[in-house]
Amino acid sequence: MALRNLVKNDNEFLGKKSRPVTVFDDKLSTLVEDMKETLRKEVGAGLAAPQVGILRRIFIADIHGDGSEYKEFINPEIISATGKNDRYLEGCLSYPGRSFRITRAHKVKMRAQDVNGNFFDFKAEDFVARCLQHEFDHLEGITIPMIGEEVFENE
Repeated sequence: MALRNLVKNDNEFLGKKSRPVTVFDDKLSTLVEDMKETLRKEVGAGLAAPQVGILRRIFIADIHGDGSEYKEFINPEIISATGKNDRYLEGCLSYPGRSFRITRAHKVKMRAQDVNGNFFDFKAEDFVARCLQHEFDHLEGITIPMIGEEVFENE
């Protein structure tokens, strides 16, 4: 396993849409493990492949919101996003030291594949639902400065 470098700060690469994963092999497994290790080191809630310079539809998320378990979501789809659209502050490993007010659904259901290509459904609420939506946006080439209002320390 190896740490990956993060793509940061308005890099044009972050605005590109990712391509689906079509090959489930050792190279993919290595990438997923590297992303998990990088996420642990950075102490983040989620990490998408574009944030490490790879335009593939993969993200890793802290599925309990406490750093105890990270799960891969490959070729994810949002099946439903419901509930009140809460507007909270979000940060992003690709935008260190910056915070944005973002509106997100309270609950989300996703369908994705694991590292072996097996499909699964995953439901989340609150913080974890926000994380999944944030990482999914990265795969679509959407970053928090595009959809949020930046909040400065004095506000």
